[in-house]
Amino acid sequence: MSRASGGSAALARLWPGRTDRLIIAPHDLRTTDATRAAEIYAGRFVFAGKIVTCHGRSIFDLEPPSEDWEVSLLGFGWLRHLRAADTAITRANARSLIDDWMSNTSRKRPVGRRADVIARRVISLLSQAPLVLGDTDGKFYRRYLRSLSREIRSLRYALSHAPDGVPKLQVVIALCYASLCLANQARHIRTATRKLSDEMQRQILPDGGHISRNPGALIELLIDLLPLRQTFAARNIAPPPALLNAIDRMMPMLRFFRHGDGSFALFNGMSNAPSHLLATLLAYDDTHGVPMAHMPHTGFQRLEAGQMTVIIDTGPPPPPSVSHDAHAGTLSFELSSGPSRIVINCGMPSTGRDNWRAFARGTPAHSTMTYHNTSSCQFVERSAMKKFLQGAPIVNGPHVVESYREITSNGTILTTAHDGYHPRFGVTHRRVLMISEDGSKLEGEDIVAAAPGARLKGSNTDYALRFHLHPSVKASRLSDARGVMLVLPNRDVWTFEALDDKVELEDSVFLAGNDGPRRTAQIVIHQNAQQTSSIRWSFARSASSPSQTTARRNARREPELPL
Repeated sequence: MSRASGGSAALARLWPGRTDRLIIAPHDLRTTDATRAAEIYAGRFVFAGKIVTCHGRSIFDLEPPSEDWEVSLLGFGWLRHLRAADTAITRANARSLIDDWMSNTSRKRPVGRRADVIARRVISLLSQAPLVLGDTDGKFYRRYLRSLSREIRSLRYALSHAPDGVPKLQVVIALCYASLCLANQARHIRTATRKLSDEMQRQILPDGGHISRNPGALIELLIDLLPLRQTFAARNIAPPPALLNAIDRMMPMLRFFRHGDGSFALFNGMSNAPSHLLATLLAYDDTHGVPMAHMPHTGFQRLEAGQMTVIIDTGPPPPPSVSHDAHAGTLSFELSSGPSRIVINCGMPSTGRDNWRAFARGTPAHSTMTYHNTSSCQFVERSAMKKFLQGAPIVNGPHVVESYREITSNGTILTTAHDGYHPRFGVTHRRVLMISEDGSKLEGEDIVAAAPGARLKGSNTDYALRFHLHPSVKASRLSDARGVMLVLPNRDVWTFEALDDKVELEDSVFLAGNDGPRRTAQIVIHQNAQQTSSIRWSFARSASSPSQTTARRNARREPELPL
């Protein structure tokens, strides 16, 4: 926590009698890169995969190349890179850019007035105040405080119409920061703390998941909530119990969604999660425990044995108000072995989401069954309604999602089902997964079942079973067309087999990569429910795989031969 020896504490000494003063600067957990300070000083602003060069003009006057880029610019999170460089030049550059922003309010665009963008800007201006105000004069200090006060007033107004979910909670978090960091805010501290408690209790489910069912929401929120907890402590104010309890529940969920390589499972709008950011957050987890197997309130299951991890979506879609990024991926799963991801969902790109949103949210972009090439959820489709709702929420989907777990002598069996296709097609999708005790095999069966006493509706009874593969997996179809050989980066060999069905290897796309969308492959089995109502399949690790050979050698305690 920064008591501003380079910022707020020093400022308090310079202006000891003022009531409108900053008294503390919260810590920013986001990763910094001092080399980016030089780019900004040179007038090159690189955000969301786009580069804009000023050429002597104000960066705030230039046409933004994308909405993502503009959100990053107007959120002022880039100030942390200038602070990381910590030179007289970067401090002066930061003041110059902020002064430029404050001087011309007419240039402020609609994106800059969005509730979540104002919240991000307020938090950035508070946390980076030591950079900007450390060696400034009283005139700039007062202008900075007036501008910040205007932003906070706008934020209080924006709270009532902020989009539900993460954006609304970010606004409340920013208001808490503002009340704690400014002097003489006792009344606002009480109000903001009460609103924070209400939102935390509403949005963070009892098992620690977020109401949107998006794993990425946990990262977005914890990166602000952990420093907020510290800020309460630094002000000698007891944090609200709802905040402490929510953090304690959320931290284990970070481990629940992680694969062996440290990446997050791709469900409901999850994109690439920077490993350094996850490592920072996990450093605050005091439990360091094994992830729980079942998250009943958020609706996910985790199967683990040996080196194998399987994470399965076993919940209905979230409420419509927080479903703008939710996917139709019920009963989809991801599979990894050690540090290698094998089966994935396509995920969502971190930038340029609008180009991929319709595809990424559909059931065919997930490793599950798709009936008649139709998603298990229905989204708002009319343009006028999308504009009014500021997105395309889910309006219909699975209402009943079942999951039953049992431990047997051979491994763990998970039986699941959902009714998302029942209203339109009269069928239920049932999926049974069994993970072997040593983690060397995953067996599954997918069943398309008509309701008891009912017949399949219509003539469109085709369905497809899809298993999207991670781009690092090399796949080749076996000669009998009943299986696929999979070679992982660590040279482990796995085999996918379907007992009675022809297997196709088709193109797919991995959207959540560090460097943007990447081509990959998917295993697909096409069938017709009138002819075949179930498909049995398996993923098995070859006994000759290096990891299996090493495991057997260790079990027998045989010495390894020198290479």
